[in-house]
Amino acid sequence: MPDKPQHRITQPGPLHDERGRLTQRGYATSLLLQYDRSRVAASPLRIKEWDYYYIGNDSFGLTLTIDDNGYMSLDSISLLDFDAKWEQTTSRMGFMPLGRRKLPTTSARGDIDVSGRGYEMHFKNDGLRRSLYGSMQNFRGTDAISFDITLTDAPRDSMVIVTPFAKDEKAFYYNQKINCLRAEGRVLFAGREYLFSPATSFAVLDWGRGVWTYENTWYWGSASGIAQGRRVGFNVGYGFGDTNAASENMVFVDGVAHKLSQVTFNIPMKNGQEDYLSPWTFTSDDGRFEMDFAPILDRAACTDAKLILSDQHQVFGRYSGRMILDDGSALEVKNLTGFAEKVHNKW
Repeated sequence: MPDKPQHRITQPGPLHDERGRLTQRGYATSLLLQYDRSRVAASPLRIKEWDYYYIGNDSFGLTLTIDDNGYMSLDSISLLDFDAKWEQTTSRMGFMPLGRRKLPTTSARGDIDVSGRGYEMHFKNDGLRRSLYGSMQNFRGTDAISFDITLTDAPRDSMVIVTPFAKDEKAFYYNQKINCLRAEGRVLFAGREYLFSPATSFAVLDWGRGVWTYENTWYWGSASGIAQGRRVGFNVGYGFGDTNAASENMVFVDGVAHKLSQVTFNIPMKNGQEDYLSPWTFTSDDGRFEMDFAPILDRAACTDAKLILSDQHQVFGRYSGRMILDDGSALEVKNLTGFAEKVHNKW
């Protein structure tokens, strides 16, 4: 049985009061609270802001990241081929952006333009469509990559959560995940054209703004696609902050959110370590999310600079199982392509 009720935020207002304290904690299905960087009580060195997109279908995927993490920036592109089971990730880092990248204060509209030696990335959002385009030289060896993607048909509901951190009153995470965006466009790499069709290709936006504690681990799972003729997606996760007010677990069916309680990632172990490429399972305390996950490839990266650590495993694969909607009906999914990740950071 679920442990306790979850607090739903229903009224708009500022995310922080004049003293930099969170005005509300809990979840919502739209970005009701207004993020204002000037009200954040912590040092600009600690403020972390990012827009992350995953665009994919059953055969290939693309991830795009633009970060302003206070003391460092990160721009990253990943191309994933599920049929051939390979991936390439190339990132460019900068020093001390401190908010000068001016990431939008809302996901509803706003543009981000970044560039550096041998690359450029553009995220344009006029409120109706999102245009993601750019290029990077020497993406893999001497091969360049370019991409031009348009995202449309945003669903009515999304996952929004306001998470405090019990050990640091200045720390918080304000996060929105928009699943099931329809994707159209192409990626050019190494003489091949990867085409995204809106009938079979979907995207998720991870929009994050916050101040984090130094060391934390998170788990995140997401998928978007078609199941039983309906547009279906979900967001599941946990692992950091004080989630007593609400979890971030939601199912989306034809644009409508169905709130879940707690979901657990069961990652198989081998010789005392996680065996990421063996089958996983997902279980829930309310029985509403029971899923098998068959991995295809692990986008793994580990950077250990002692004071700064990032150990990431983003595993792409197929979900099969059952989700129980708010009206008690069951929705079965089979081989729904998505990902599940475990990330440990010191930052």
